[in-house]
Amino acid sequence: MSGSSDTREAGVSWRAIFYGIRPLVVEFMAKEQMDRTTLDLFANERRPGRPKTNPLSRDEQLRVNKRNQLRRDKVRGLRRVELKINADAVDALNFLAQQRNISRSELIEQILLAQLAESGITA
Repeated sequence: MSGSSDTREAGVSWRAIFYGIRPLVVEFMAKEQMDRTTLDLFANERRPGRPKTNPLSRDEQLRVNKRNQLRRDKVRGLRRVELKINADAVDALNFLAQQRNISRSELIEQILLAQLAESGITA
């Protein structure tokens, strides 16, 4: 085997190096799942079912939506409070909230504020 055949396997000939000719190199960009701004990279991907209307995956959409919801809540002055109560109490709250045509969260807030006002504590 001569030296020129070794370089041809590598994709560059000695003549090209001698005359300063740069070999043609084709580089492909890596496709990043999170970065779908270059939609042409994903144009040939065929998926079964309804066409996607959002380039993000469902999990990523949920994270973005949750982050936006938390921002909206913060602007409205809302704070998150979690509690565990028995199922019968939840059913009663749901029924009463439905009767008053408000959300369960709003009902709980009204009950708490009424109890605080009755105790002489202002919110």
